[in-house]
Amino acid sequence: MDDDDAEYMQGSDDEDYGFDYSDDDAGDEAGSADVENMYYTAKSKKDDNPEQALKEFRAIVDQEEEKGDWGFKALKQSTKLLFLTLHRPNDALNTYRQLLTYTKSAVTRNYAEKTINGILDYVGGGKGGPVGDEVLEKFYQATKTALLEARNERLNAKTNLKLAKLWLDRKQYGRLAQVLKELHKTTPNGDGEDMAQKGTQLLEIYALEIQMHNETKNFKKLKEIYNASNSVRSAIPHPRIMGVIKECGGKMWMGERQWNRASEDFFESFKNYDEAGSPQRIQVLKYLVLANMLTGSEVNPFDSQETKPYKNDPQIKAMTDLVDAYQRREVHAAEKILHDNESTIMGDPFIKAYIGELLRSLRTQYLIDLIKPYTRLELSFLAKQLNVDKDEVEDLLIGLILEGKVEGKIDQVAMRLELENKQSLEKKRYAALDKWTTALESVHTSVVAKNQSGNKGTDFGMGADPFGSSIRELEGRW
Repeated sequence: MDDDDAEYMQGSDDEDYGFDYSDDDAGDEAGSADVENMYYTAKSKKDDNPEQALKEFRAIVDQEEEKGDWGFKALKQSTKLLFLTLHRPNDALNTYRQLLTYTKSAVTRNYAEKTINGILDYVGGGKGGPVGDEVLEKFYQATKTALLEARNERLNAKTNLKLAKLWLDRKQYGRLAQVLKELHKTTPNGDGEDMAQKGTQLLEIYALEIQMHNETKNFKKLKEIYNASNSVRSAIPHPRIMGVIKECGGKMWMGERQWNRASEDFFESFKNYDEAGSPQRIQVLKYLVLANMLTGSEVNPFDSQETKPYKNDPQIKAMTDLVDAYQRREVHAAEKILHDNESTIMGDPFIKAYIGELLRSLRTQYLIDLIKPYTRLELSFLAKQLNVDKDEVEDLLIGLILEGKVEGKIDQVAMRLELENKQSLEKKRYAALDKWTTALESVHTSVVAKNQSGNKGTDFGMGADPFGSSIRELEGRW
């Protein structure tokens, strides 16, 4: 008995076997035994003589007066043979359509659903070789038609979600948009359990939409759907779904240079993927490390309880080394790590897009530390120290001067940086204080002169402010 038959037997546990045998029952049992023998005989020929096995499965279906268990199983095996072994997808589709007519009454609903899901999985998974989009669409359309006739809305929704995922993987965004539109229309309305079902299904739809908009670079729609997903309540989604939503959210925030929010979403995504046992957790952990470095945080992302077990993972080791180099401001060590682990780190287009920004941040910090002891440096010297060209050094310095992180100016003729030394800064301070003192003396002289000329013998009353105008004068001068 293979896995398919085991599933069938498990799906039949709710059958009532407490009945009495009559002579007619004995005859039926003998007939059933004959069909069962035919089925297993045909099945034994699947590997060595698939064409003969196909004929014998067909004989089982043809001799059935009413649709029953063995006919269903024979059609199931025939579909599998035609698709996976004989690579005749159109013939497999015809057999599959016949099999779908058995799902209304010939077999239990559970077993029918497992069979349909199994067939759609290997049809969409490419196990029988590349399948054209049109053939794939026909398999799903046949399934949806049968499910609508059977009024199996739950499985119909699952089938549509499965098809949407296939179109996403194949980058068929036009077809994907049509399926998503249909899914939104069939999302259940109601209260209680129906409301929870609606919320869960909505999040699954949003996860697919967010991925589509992320891949097509439609960031406006991505943000709209992301915000909508955050407002869904009364849902019990699979953690993988939340992992997808938060991963795309993190990428969205990265695009907006909001490193802290990106770091938060990547962390949530990692936790959900980890809970779901998804291998995508490793990739998202790399994104989390990248975002954390771009925030300039001194906290090591591998210090948390959730991420610590992955610190020495071979796929993560390069990123942990990069974090160490970044926190020590060792730009050359960071560049070496990136060079030695190009496939691990730079192989991901998303990470590659932000490595330039990461190195710029690291070089900026390195440059600030490097120039501290000097008053004048050649740009060529700084370029050599950073292992970049002079134009990039000049660009970095201009940014630092404009941000007020470096006190100095660039002599573009001599191509050197001239820094304000401590003595010149002290001189500036003393000059400012001298100016302030002179202004105060001027105000004092002015006040005394006014008192002597216009206010002799005058008794200042409550509320009088002889110094008001002078103070304002001082403020104006200062």
